[in-house]
Amino acid sequence: MSAHLVFQASIGSLISWSDGTQRPPERHRRKRSAWETNNSSGRLIRKQEERAVGSVTLPANFTLHEADHGAGGVIAIRVHRTFSIGSSLRFTVLERPAAGSVRVFDRSGEDAELVHLAANHHAAEEWLSRHGYPRAALLEEVTADEVAADVVEGRASA
Repeated sequence: MSAHLVFQASIGSLISWSDGTQRPPERHRRKRSAWETNNSSGRLIRKQEERAVGSVTLPANFTLHEADHGAGGVIAIRVHRTFSIGSSLRFTVLERPAAGSVRVFDRSGEDAELVHLAANHHAAEEWLSRHGYPRAALLEEVTADEVAADVVEGRASA
């Protein structure tokens, strides 16, 4: 699937990407590390349309949350990857958010970024109370209509 089609996927979908090469043996640490850069997965947390900044036009892009690193329940580093819709990598939608799940966004508007995907509204409220996310401003439920639209429009998991 092309990056352009992934741009149509629902926020909260789990997406994998690949450059099509085979994984190097475990003993080749540097090669494996380089391979993992172009072959991994993450949750779709943000989509941005094409926009102009001064005299430069930036292409549409999407951001995936790849991993969190930390210890003792404290996240020290969040790994996000942003891809242009013109990327030559191959993408696959591994999982879509279930109907009834709730997306927690950091703010409202076009620049909103998903900070958590909860199983239901109660779980989202509990997560917010425990994490005290400072700017979380929007809770959005995944509707059955949205899930059905993904299937009808050909965006079902590949």
